[in-house]
Amino acid sequence: MLGFVVLSMGLSPAQVLANEALATAESGTTCAADAAIIDKDFPTGAYAHCTASGGKRFNLMIAPEDEGDINCSAWYAFRITPLRAARITINLDYETCGHRYWPKTSTDGVNWTAVSPDDVKVEGERGARTAQIRLRTGVQPVFVAAQEILPPSVYDAWLDGYSAKPFLTRSVLGQSAEQRDIEIVRIADPAATPLESVVLVGRQHPPEITGALAMFAFAETIMGDSDLAQAYRARFETLMVPLLNPDGVVRGHWRHNTGGVDLNRDWGPFTQPETALMKGVLDSIAADPLRQLRGVIDFHSTNKDVFYTIPDDLPTDPELFTRNWLNLYQERMPDYTVNREARHDVGRPISKAYAYDTYGVPGITFEIGDETDRALIRRIGREAAIAMMQVMLETPMPAAAAE
Repeated sequence: MLGFVVLSMGLSPAQVLANEALATAESGTTCAADAAIIDKDFPTGAYAHCTASGGKRFNLMIAPEDEGDINCSAWYAFRITPLRAARITINLDYETCGHRYWPKTSTDGVNWTAVSPDDVKVEGERGARTAQIRLRTGVQPVFVAAQEILPPSVYDAWLDGYSAKPFLTRSVLGQSAEQRDIEIVRIADPAATPLESVVLVGRQHPPEITGALAMFAFAETIMGDSDLAQAYRARFETLMVPLLNPDGVVRGHWRHNTGGVDLNRDWGPFTQPETALMKGVLDSIAADPLRQLRGVIDFHSTNKDVFYTIPDDLPTDPELFTRNWLNLYQERMPDYTVNREARHDVGRPISKAYAYDTYGVPGITFEIGDETDRALIRRIGREAAIAMMQVMLETPMPAAAAE
């Protein structure tokens, strides 16, 4: 279902490719050896510098997008174009932070496979790790990346699959700093007038692919044909901004937008065009006396599966929604441990804190581990959505919405 469009997927004659690569090799962004060429000329492609030696060996320097404070989400993505069958070696070195993500490969951008542990060697201590990858090339170009590649075209293809559904409305919320469209999706029964809103946010941080995969499954469940989903859509509208940082995604950033800002540290200041759009969404709900914001769920990735939430001793509306949601979710996942870390720092400029401080609603950061099994992620997204819909439907309807 998921894929991406990249130009020049087909092989040109080997010598033509070699000549083109050598012509740009001085820039350090493309390098050619006797056996293959490496480049990053596709959406999300990223490394700082590439050199080739010995005919079959490549050295890539991986560096963050800017010199500001950065989270250690050391993203890399590159394409190998074979010139002959060979076993090549790629060394990944890091300007800062060190190796984090286990390498994955794909020949079509749709199906991804983790590189065998026999072919990956990670050395060094935390924060200074390097990695060596050995791959046997065939005749097709192969993509190597820190995680599955999900650029804007994947989101377009995903939503195109639901274009005939009457409950889904797509519109352009606004543009990023580099004038890429940021889309908002409304999911609601067109025959009803839902006045309660749940807001979903995704991809504030470009490398956080597992959170995006969970959001896909979560949203697909809300858009499903079950009686529960239909009842939920009749009472609630879901407003989803699945790709808030398209510039950072396309450019292969570790954390920031093109303004050098971590978007999930800009809720409150709203200095960036992307977060300002989210303020507009929430303000439009708050300005309507008939509408009621019921929660904000922000999808991310980290080193484990965990929900970062508002503590239960702080009153929210709906009351104790988060506790009830995650308890039911745990009941639906008896063979899986639901981790929750509840904390609130007043005024902290992140989505969950802003949602609570400003509107008194549950703010939840839905985190998925970097290497959580992909089939399990789909189950997590599905079961979490089922539990969320059920608990939301059990909450008392606000007076304005009930009239």
